[in-house]
Amino acid sequence: MIGDYHVHTKFSSDCNSEPEELIKKAISLGMNEICFTDHVDFDYPPENGQTIFRINTKEYFNTLAALRDSYKNRIKIKIGIELGLNPSIEEMNSSFVKSNDFDFVIGSSHIINGNDPYYPEFWEGKSIKEAVMSYFEAILRNVTTYENYDVYGHLDYIVRYAPDQDNDYNWKDYYDYFDTILRLLIDKGKGIEINTAGLKYGLKNPNPCLDIVKMYRSLGGEIITTGSDAHKACHIAYSYEIITDMLKNTGFNYYTIFKERKPEFVSI
Repeated sequence: MIGDYHVHTKFSSDCNSEPEELIKKAISLGMNEICFTDHVDFDYPPENGQTIFRINTKEYFNTLAALRDSYKNRIKIKIGIELGLNPSIEEMNSSFVKSNDFDFVIGSSHIINGNDPYYPEFWEGKSIKEAVMSYFEAILRNVTTYENYDVYGHLDYIVRYAPDQDNDYNWKDYYDYFDTILRLLIDKGKGIEINTAGLKYGLKNPNPCLDIVKMYRSLGGEIITTGSDAHKACHIAYSYEIITDMLKNTGFNYYTIFKERKPEFVSI
């Protein structure tokens, strides 16, 4: 089975899963590779006075390296990170990534003007279209000014939490944003992912929608990873029974894995 390159554990503030539990699930599914990508968001607002989405990198690496060694004959384990991007924390993000030997770095957008679309408060006082546009404007700023990541995660993540999800969402309404964002990603040698968590949340498509993946490919994009965004073992490789068709239908006859931040292309 195609590897899962977007997986969270107890090292993420929004997850309680033990890494070994997720590894065992991946093995049971016949997967030969998994990449852990726990959250680091340096500008995430405190919750109940507590700083969240930070990580003890020493403990993180020690834990995952030990498991990588223990399971080396059964599955390849990669150590990655999902890094929240914002122009105000670019230096902090860059220093953090340079200080750690990650195999893979997802850049993602969760915080827009101090708020996460996950919370209903984000949507108050603005139209749905205004809110969605603000999200894509933030991604465009990040893609323009920051480069120390490998793949931009769940490009239309915001749709998961829109009041009516994707029922009123048409990606073509934001065509100019996607055209510019995707061209910049390609020019800078960055990839995107097919994140199947959108399907878990009841969307018609993964994140981003498959038309955006197809557009990325048609513009010359080459790097494509696949991830479930799992926070529980039961969600590892979510909807992966159709992931090969998703790839082929968007123009990819391969998927991408990473080792020491370098992409490798695996035929399907």
